[in-house]
Amino acid sequence: MTFTIDPSTDPVVLPDHTQLPESDGTFVKNFQEHPQSILLTDSLEPVLQQVHPDGQYAIGQDSGIYWRMTEPPEKGAEAPDWFYVPNVPPLLNGIPRRSYVLWQEFIAPLIILEFVSGSGKEERDKTPWTGKFFIYEQVIRPAFYGIYEVQTASVELYRLIGNRFELVAANARGHYQIEPLGVEIGIWQGLYQNLELPWLRWWDAQGNLLITGSERAEIESQRATKEYQRATKEYQRATKEYQRAEQERQRAEQEHQRAEQEHLHVEKLMAQLRAAGIEPEL
Repeated sequence: MTFTIDPSTDPVVLPDHTQLPESDGTFVKNFQEHPQSILLTDSLEPVLQQVHPDGQYAIGQDSGIYWRMTEPPEKGAEAPDWFYVPNVPPLLNGIPRRSYVLWQEFIAPLIILEFVSGSGKEERDKTPWTGKFFIYEQVIRPAFYGIYEVQTASVELYRLIGNRFELVAANARGHYQIEPLGVEIGIWQGLYQNLELPWLRWWDAQGNLLITGSERAEIESQRATKEYQRATKEYQRATKEYQRAEQERQRAEQEHQRAEQEHLHVEKLMAQLRAAGIEPEL
């Protein structure tokens, strides 16, 4: 794909996301990357819906951010494993985004996250105009840049201060604050999508884990099961109480019938005595 500029003709029309490649043809590096992206997006959605009641935000997962024109075009893009851009429409002209084009929208991502598969050298490369760290810091300029390493169960978070990324210190919980969203990011050891790993996850400002939709459903299911078990125990208790009361009623009824029979027996005996001319003494 070639783009030419002729200053003697119409003003330059730069390509948009529909005209730029949406893939560079490389494989996803491992089976954990896509579940990790889904975990981050799914658990953060309720927060983003509160922050953006108008729905104006976009999340990219292994998607290209185009920052300069090159030949081929994909050489002028970086593809973070996960990023979030505030205050932009989720669709462009009614269709899903194929990439994020800086010269078309101008708004930088608030946060970019990279998932390290190798040594982390690529994610920390500060070589001018080619290194990923340099391009994020000096060109794309997100407010936060995170480097997550599953093998070491660690995350580095940088914040853009002036023209440089500076490391963010962890808080007492070992998390890193993302103040504009009111959340924290850190490492959570657990099982997700059948993988027991140290996952990158979100917490709220009070340190409560932000859970996914499936986790919410599981918690609700467990709550419903506990409520059912509680109701079943209450029903069984009420049934036993009813049975006890019924047994007491039957015992009382039997006692009443026995007393009635004794009374009738005494009346009959007194009648016989009177018939024999004997007045019984009460």
